[in-house]
Amino acid sequence: MRLGRPRAALAGFTLIELLVVMAIVATLLSIAAPRYFDHLERAREASVKQSLAVMRDAIDKFKGDTGSYPRTLQELTDKRYLRSIPVDPLTDRSDTWVEMPPPTRLESLEPAGGVWDVRSGAEGVGRDGTDYASW
Repeated sequence: MRLGRPRAALAGFTLIELLVVMAIVATLLSIAAPRYFDHLERAREASVKQSLAVMRDAIDKFKGDTGSYPRTLQELTDKRYLRSIPVDPLTDRSDTWVEMPPPTRLESLEPAGGVWDVRSGAEGVGRDGTDYASW
């Protein structure tokens, strides 16, 4: 024979217990969430820098092999210097890269053709305070 409360009254949690657990979880999330998003931003920026380095290396190899700069980034993939044009992690597109022509030749004062450098087309400022477009 049992004395005291019925079995149904003993099962479960009280409202106070649930609120305490929810407060603890919310506190932990408020500490962890900003760090998570900070690491995501760092990873995106590192990926952009890596993509730029790969494309710049391909441009240099193309120039060394052919004696001229590629006309477009697509030419690097057509001639197999790149498998594909990388996706810019900041814009999530591969067509936002900005193709920079070579510096103007002093003797002709006309811009030389081709892709001399490539930059990200993303707007905004990196964690180091520089514009994405200047990387």
